[in-house]
Amino acid sequence: MSNVNGVLVIDKPAGMTSHDCVARIRRLYGTKKVGHTGTLDPDVTGVLPICVGHATRLVEYLQELPKRYDVVMRLGSSTTTEDASGEVVEQASVDAASITTERIQALFESFLGEMEQVPPMFSAVKVNGKRLYDLAREGTVIERQARKVTLYELTLHKISVDGDTVDVAFTCTCSKGTYMRTLCVDLGRALGYPAHMKLLRRIKSGPFQEQEAIPLQQIEEQAVTGEDISRYLVSIPQAISFLPSFQVKPERIKAVRNGLATALPGVTTEEGSLICLFAGEELLGIHRVCRGDKGLFAKPEKVFPAEV
Repeated sequence: MSNVNGVLVIDKPAGMTSHDCVARIRRLYGTKKVGHTGTLDPDVTGVLPICVGHATRLVEYLQELPKRYDVVMRLGSSTTTEDASGEVVEQASVDAASITTERIQALFESFLGEMEQVPPMFSAVKVNGKRLYDLAREGTVIERQARKVTLYELTLHKISVDGDTVDVAFTCTCSKGTYMRTLCVDLGRALGYPAHMKLLRRIKSGPFQEQEAIPLQQIEEQAVTGEDISRYLVSIPQAISFLPSFQVKPERIKAVRNGLATALPGVTTEEGSLICLFAGEELLGIHRVCRGDKGLFAKPEKVFPAEV
């Protein structure tokens, strides 16, 4: 399969790493130019956009976008990994009557906005060139620097009692780099109980939603029968349709293709933001809006070949 470009939105199954998914897509589409837009832990399922071909140049933009998750937090026990895969390190009986809808909603409200979060030891964050999860497996615990993340939405779905524990199901929309495991631990601490993340599913990543995600197994089965799996790829222009666009005048198209800046008459987009330049329906490139002596102009960041 040649000249394949676009974003494949897969529904990642449990038991696979994001890297495993990338490796399978490389084989299926016959190209080494494949990259995902945000790691999901092996036990986590859901939306994983994978960029193929020239679309790999979109990774840095797509991975910066907010994510949305369905989460189940278990109150009453904490684990070494902050999720259900770890060993239990602390347990406590939960007073279920105290975990009310009103209390949880008030807690969620207090957590909204920008906050600092310390990455868990079992994470892919690098410290001095070494992954934290590698250090954790060696039994080493080091101090981690807190990072700023933003919680945009926390919506409670259900509170369930399970013996001495209580499960709280909710949806979270957040900035990139937010650890749901750590959020569950922090929420539990605020409620006065040890806690961990019991289940997690990503239901949205940037513009891509759960409803459009294709199970990886389905793609593999159809590839075996010779079906055209390129039809599952979201085109590059469609994948970045969330960005503002600008139609380039015919006499400037060649200059833009050659990587030159071009004026943006009539554009009111904020300086420093991204904009897509088009010639009709053809994407010419992704540009940064800059201000010069004569007004706003587009400075190229990514220029795409004519076949995209």
